[in-house]
Amino acid sequence: MQPLLDIQDLTVHFLQNGQQTPALRNINLTINRGEIVALVGESGSGKSVTSLSVLRLLASPPAMFSGGQILFHDNGQTTDLLKRPEGAMQELRGQKIAMIFQEPMTSLNPVHTCGHQVMEAILQHKTVTREQARTQTLALFEMVKLPDPQRIFKSYPHQISGGQKQRVMIAMAMSCNPSLLICDEPTTALDVTVQKRVLQLIRDLQIEQQMGVLFITHDLGVVSEIADKIVVMYRGSIIESGTREQILRSPEHPYTRALLACRPALYPRGTRLPVVSDFLEGRITHADNSNTIQEILPAPATEQKPSGILSVANPPSHPFLEVKDLHVWFPTKHSLLGKPLAYTKAVNGVSFSLNQGETLGLVGESGCGKSTLGRSLLRLVTPTSGDIVFKGESILHKKGSEANALSKQMQIIFQDPYSSLNPRKRIGEAIAEPLLVHGIGDNAQQRKEMAVTLLEKVGLSNEHYYRYPHEFSGGQRQRIVIARALALRPSFVVCDESVSALDVSVQAQVLNLLNDLKKEFGFTAIFISHDLSVVKYISDRIMIMNKGRIEESGPSEEVYHHPKSSYTQQLIASIPVLHK
Repeated sequence: MQPLLDIQDLTVHFLQNGQQTPALRNINLTINRGEIVALVGESGSGKSVTSLSVLRLLASPPAMFSGGQILFHDNGQTTDLLKRPEGAMQELRGQKIAMIFQEPMTSLNPVHTCGHQVMEAILQHKTVTREQARTQTLALFEMVKLPDPQRIFKSYPHQISGGQKQRVMIAMAMSCNPSLLICDEPTTALDVTVQKRVLQLIRDLQIEQQMGVLFITHDLGVVSEIADKIVVMYRGSIIESGTREQILRSPEHPYTRALLACRPALYPRGTRLPVVSDFLEGRITHADNSNTIQEILPAPATEQKPSGILSVANPPSHPFLEVKDLHVWFPTKHSLLGKPLAYTKAVNGVSFSLNQGETLGLVGESGCGKSTLGRSLLRLVTPTSGDIVFKGESILHKKGSEANALSKQMQIIFQDPYSSLNPRKRIGEAIAEPLLVHGIGDNAQQRKEMAVTLLEKVGLSNEHYYRYPHEFSGGQRQRIVIARALALRPSFVVCDESVSALDVSVQAQVLNLLNDLKKEFGFTAIFISHDLSVVKYISDRIMIMNKGRIEESGPSEEVYHHPKSSYTQQLIASIPVLHK
């Protein structure tokens, strides 16, 4: 059978400062109608460049197509997309080849309603009236199982959840019944439950429409249930390809073995995670044998016994942190005189305690209130009522110098390291700034030496001191943010989704780093995430949050393996499992 898409010896270079940097090297890839092909690899491997090349969305220059063909076969006609005129490509995009981008919030226009944007795509490619386009849009919203299609039609992107925005993008992509659908990391930022529903939706639509699908991801677990073929990319080249069973059961390349082995869910708490370099440099050879991996890797960073559980012989006089009936409500409707009439109850009566040296995992879907709770503990969000007791003292009413002293002890590591770093400030200065604010160090030179020491502790070097944030990868930026958070030697750290957007191998590196630093600095932590498998690995206890309240809590292994709440059971059932 003739393939729907046939990429032959595709080579792409980027022109930078007069020099050509290779991005893709002799890429060969075929997709048949009715087939899902997963393109897997870490950031920088060339996955997105491949997909953007198919739609000719790379700016030229700097992108230069140095060789190869991209053959698209449809309705008995064959076209080399690299030679197709731009006007003809405009007709093809969205109609025959559609794309779902990674971040729906930046893909949707914030000043137009969701319904208007899907209608616009239909009117662009079909000869229909506006009323017909409206009817088709509502039918598409029902097809992708959006709740209350009439409301979503009139809603702006910021008024709906991340999963709903992604479904709007899928509806837009499906509006013209494309022959080929390209999905560029469409589930990376989604909760596991939403991710599972979106993956099933894509699979159902693919079967119903008999489309070819190119599914791009960095996580083999995500595509283990839906992919027919898996293609693995590394540094601009395809290093391995085969059926799903071949790749998952008997991977041949060390890099593929590493992607399979770096997942935290495979290892007990505190065990050092393997990383890509362990496989590429030959320190580990078998991805499917955890015993072999553990024999080669260094000893566990922490003991298996939860570090926060203190011995009965020496009980603490009071918890390290105690939260009492905490409420954080945001007004959503006001009277004419400005009196709040309705609220969003982000945190609604939460109580818990935390022992010194303990890591508490806080898990829940987007919108459950976990980030609001984490930020309220650091007083970045003002609670509506309740109390927070830190080291035996209530902190909600501290002001001035007392509040300043408190901020030195309590730090946060945000989800997006790029937006939490000043793009105009060198990273060495960013790390040294908290030292200056709190009067630590006798002079600038001493503070610089402290910053360099912190850089080295997180796996960077003194050469990086004068570089700007844009000169680092996502994983390196996350290390910089961790170094800045630890500059003041805090006793309490909140990690807010700090590894959720990272590649599996980079995620393993950062988790290893957090374990090492926790052992060295001895801080107490709350680790916020929507991924229960990661939280189970890093935490002593797990607390499940749902709609502003605590759904369930207990030791991490107990909650993960023996959940009592139906909501927790649903979260665990949604975690991608590698099916071999």
